Amino acid sequence: MSEDEEDLVISIGGSILLPDDDDTSYLVSLAKMLTRNIGERNLYLVVGGGRIARDYIRWGRQLKADEATLDELGIKTSRLNARLLIIALGSISYPVPATNFDEAISAGNHYPVVLMGGTHPGHTTDAVAAMLAERLRSERLINATSVDGVYTSDPNKDEDAEKIEELTYDELIDIVSKGEGGAGPNVVFDPLAAKIIKRADIDTYVLHGRDIGSFESAIREEKFEGSRITG
Repeated sequence: MSEDEEDLVISIGGSILLPDDDDTSYLVSLAKMLTRNIGERNLYLVVGGGRIARDYIRWGRQLKADEATLDELGIKTSRLNARLLIIALGSISYPVPATNFDEAISAGNHYPVVLMGGTHPGHTTDAVAAMLAERLRSERLINATSVDGVYTSDPNKDEDAEKIEELTYDELIDIVSKGEGGAGPNVVFDPLAAKIIKRADIDTYVLHGRDIGSFESAIREEKFEGSRITG
């Protein structure tokens, strides 16, 4: 890691932090890995809502809530998830989830790790991470999700789905544009985020967030198990 390392933005899926059951051991392992990889740069983490957010959105939809209200439920849940990781990280982290980009960037002047959840209705946390990386002029973005890379289709639903280790921004946009819409989508990367990383020319790594070893390798710009999206 060089002394002039740039700030790095990481999008962490909520389903990675809290899949189905209590799993604080993973939060502890993740916090330790992030701590030893701060070096001379800041880490900005944008945490998703995951299964818990999707449950609230599903219940809200059954109660006839509008999509903007459902998005607000997701945003609140993502910030709760971010708070759990803040607790695991301890004093190296800004003590609350930043609610906007200006707050996050300002917090980075005082803390080596800054966390966010969602920000505005209609923007997934992937899009928030991409926008933050653009604001920070980062050259890389890591998307730690619940699959080990970008596939031609959902590998959990299609046994013929093929993993793509290297792809272009346009190829990613084509793949993710076929995904679901509305509040709480569960896709590897959302279309808006894909368009942002293209316009800002941000190399993006997609990997399984539970593979701590591969996750750390990606942060260190070493060989990792996953997909790399470039121009």
